[in-house]
Amino acid sequence: MSEENLLKMDGYNNCLIGKISGAGIPDKLCYSYDLVIKENMNMGMTHEEAVEYFEFNQRGAYVGEHTPCFLENIAFTDEEL
Repeated sequence: MSEENLLKMDGYNNCLIGKISGAGIPDKLCYSYDLVIKENMNMGMTHEEAVEYFEFNQRGAYVGEHTPCFLENIAFTDEEL
């Protein structure tokens, strides 16, 4: 699939961090969880509202096999790896 045909989130271009691809899975655009929450807050939402809106309306929206995905940065200790 060409990149211009990948599903995009309108108004969140600054949150786009890349594209995922792999054997047997469709290509998808990947957005930063933290940047999406920040952008939601820039639209006037509190942090709690931004997370709730994200969970229901953004992460929770399935619009086909090319639905964008979201990367959450987490830190692991050496013991957890």
